[in-house]
Amino acid sequence: MHCLTDYDVKILVAFNESLKGKRKFTNLFINNGYPELAALSSAIHSDTDALDWLMKNGYPEFAVLSDAIDGVPQAIEWLAKYKLHFLSIFAAACRKEDAAIKWFADNDLRVFILIIRTIHDVLMWQSWDSSDIHKFRRS
Repeated sequence: MHCLTDYDVKILVAFNESLKGKRKFTNLFINNGYPELAALSSAIHSDTDALDWLMKNGYPEFAVLSDAIDGVPQAIEWLAKYKLHFLSIFAAACRKEDAAIKWFADNDLRVFILIIRTIHDVLMWQSWDSSDIHKFRRS
């Protein structure tokens, strides 16, 4: 199984920039051997094609992580079932669970705290967008 801890800090900082919507970092991942990080960034931004790509290309744990960040109970249970402790805590911190955030602070995992904060912002914008009457779609 893959984990975010498998990546160098420089790659994780670039991942954070990709999460912020900076397309050049997403393209960098696609063109330089890290398509899973491009897909994870997109999946966190609610891109279902990216989620499918993760599932079909050997990164189901990242697809499940994206769902766990969104609070999907089955995804949270799946991470626990497969003993993906770090990803479980990461998802919990992204959901603003105090104990998980404290765990990252206590372990001085600054780059992950940076990413978690960015994901908080992404989720906040998604929430605002979903309640914006000007962005409602008509069937």
